[in-house]
Amino acid sequence: MTAHVVQFSGGIGSFATAVRVAEKYGTDHLTLLIADTQVEDPDIWRFAEDTSRLLGVPLTKVADGRTPWQVFRDKRFLGNDRLAPCSRTLKQIPCRAWMEKHRDPKYTLVYIGIESTVRDRARIPAIARAWKPWHSRFPLCSRWERPRTKAELLQEARALGVAPPRLYELGFSHNNCGGTCVRARVRQWKHLLDVMPDRYAYAEQQEEDLRRLLGPVTILRRRRKGVATPLSLADLRHEHQAAPMLPAPMTAARTMTAVTLEASR
Repeated sequence: MTAHVVQFSGGIGSFATAVRVAEKYGTDHLTLLIADTQVEDPDIWRFAEDTSRLLGVPLTKVADGRTPWQVFRDKRFLGNDRLAPCSRTLKQIPCRAWMEKHRDPKYTLVYIGIESTVRDRARIPAIARAWKPWHSRFPLCSRWERPRTKAELLQEARALGVAPPRLYELGFSHNNCGGTCVRARVRQWKHLLDVMPDRYAYAEQQEEDLRRLLGPVTILRRRRKGVATPLSLADLRHEHQAAPMLPAPMTAARTMTAVTLEASR
């Protein structure tokens, strides 16, 4: 009998993937495997538990025990949008260790919630290689699956009675590391500063501590005329707070709300 393991990140893509796997294969041999990075937004666990109840499948949680910031100190390397050792250390290694102990590659399929964007699709070959000898599947990118926008996937969750993670409602495009994912670009960090200044302040302090330990390293870079220069979270905060306020961009959640209100008139 084939075992089906969904790498459940707590994002809307992995939710939609879990639902599709459950609909196609049932839940008797389904596992929702989730890694705890210790810095996730608390609402990710509400969302994960709601998903677990919806499918009738318990969560299988793994954890290294460290936060990304502790990993950066231990490895003496500050993660950034080019290279983030925290992802491998806190997610890939614990999940793979669980797989090696509990799931035979001959009788197991691994499912990843990559969404059907051009950028995400480009990541599929590397992810598939990383999961060998297990065979991986990407249901949202299947040739038989109509490409869905993030707004559509969020609406699917609501229609099933599961409220999406609050970070999406707050305008974030992903539900990673409580909005402080070091792979995020300048735009997301500015948004974090606007909507969760305390969380931004904590990340800024962690970066400053690591700069004292490692030298003038930064999570972000400023790109101008093809030239990249380091940009600290402290400098970004000073620049952003000094800039004139502009209207907030229309997020997927706000767009759907606007459409709903318009339709009701």
